[in-house]
Amino acid sequence: MLIRHVPAVPAILALALPVPAGVATASSTGVTAPAVPACRESRLAVAATAADRPDTLRISVTNRGAGACVVDRIPTVVCGDLDGPALPVPDADSAPYRLPAGGSAYAAVRALDPVSTELRLVDALTVAGDPAHRGRTFDAATLGAPDGIRVWEPVTTWWHRSSAEADAVLDRHTD
Repeated sequence: MLIRHVPAVPAILALALPVPAGVATASSTGVTAPAVPACRESRLAVAATAADRPDTLRISVTNRGAGACVVDRIPTVVCGDLDGPALPVPDADSAPYRLPAGGSAYAAVRALDPVSTELRLVDALTVAGDPAHRGRTFDAATLGAPDGIRVWEPVTTWWHRSSAEADAVLDRHTD
């Protein structure tokens, strides 16, 4: 029986591998670096505006804190009193998204499936940077829909570095 020796990953390669936000890492001295903390809701500014396309909104979150923090990579978007948040596109599980101090993240929300033959009208939309947060509620009139926000099978992108990136993802996931 031949046994091969597989060398360990060289230390220089291990340093080049990305480490997700919120994960503590050990340095060469054996000291563990602190994990990036979750963003406190009071330190986040949440915004929502109508987009230049039908039934679509742009949302953002800005870290007003003095240090980096993490939110969930999927924004929480709830339409009025409907049950459940908008679904993420592409489909994903929760994971941390790092916001530097003063940094912003952007997402696009499509409230109405373009091929839908059904809809509901809601009078508000609530957006949160993290599911643990209460979020900020925006009334329909503020979002350019004085008669109500048209909703059926809403979806949201993950957080992105720009609204253009979020729009592009939403464009790729139009059914």
